[in-house]
Amino acid sequence: MKSNFEERRQARKERYEELADKNRQQSEERYDAARSIGDRIPMGQPILVGHHSERGHRAALKRIDNNMRKSIEHDGKARYYEDKVQTIENDRTIYSDDPEAIQKLKQRLADLERHQAWMKTINRLCRSKKLTDAQITEQLEDQYGCSTSIIHGLLNPQYSYQKRGFQTWQLSNNNANIRRIKQRIAQLEKAEGEQTSERTIGEVTIVDSVEHNRLQIFFPDKPSAEVRAQLKQHGFRWSRQQGCWQRHRSSAAMYQAKKIVGQYGGE
Repeated sequence: MKSNFEERRQARKERYEELADKNRQQSEERYDAARSIGDRIPMGQPILVGHHSERGHRAALKRIDNNMRKSIEHDGKARYYEDKVQTIENDRTIYSDDPEAIQKLKQRLADLERHQAWMKTINRLCRSKKLTDAQITEQLEDQYGCSTSIIHGLLNPQYSYQKRGFQTWQLSNNNANIRRIKQRIAQLEKAEGEQTSERTIGEVTIVDSVEHNRLQIFFPDKPSAEVRAQLKQHGFRWSRQQGCWQRHRSSAAMYQAKKIVGQYGGE
């Protein structure tokens, strides 16, 4: 399971790298072609209207313009796919189809809970009536490793109505993340007891894939433009790797899948 998840992730990265390299090469080739054509035209040479060279000159300028536009277009695509590669490399998102998702989420939950407790401790210190600012600053530096800029922000709220320390919204946001992750863990633990199932409607197969965390629709052939539009409208995307239309599994996904397949002619 782990290897499959990592293999899919690596395959996406390699595909984007391949597309980036391809478009980068095409961009350079188009640029070189435009420059080569331009080199054959004397610098500053205007179009000689009525001269036998007029037609060829205009055609050359058109080819230069076309190659430069294509070069810019491919350069943009190369940058797009390079950004995709960078996103995958820097991605710290925990995906539900990652076999280690529950373990990773529990680690993140523990980190957030420690951070919540740390913020509350800092607030008690910053709002203490028994300590001077110098003593609070010393403890923030020595015991809690706070930098000078952080200490300044903690002891000097931006607005007069705010208290020292971390603000209520900061604790609330962190607490909301804690609740959200607890809910995800509960959902994934529940899903661990589920099994992949499939149903056939007419010639179409709907697979509720637990291991991929996707609801997948396998058509016998390419569906019509109308059906494809409905699939996209309801969140389904074509997966070339899986050879199906799919979206994250849910009861809503199953409902929409059955509805669309029914219109396709399965029921």
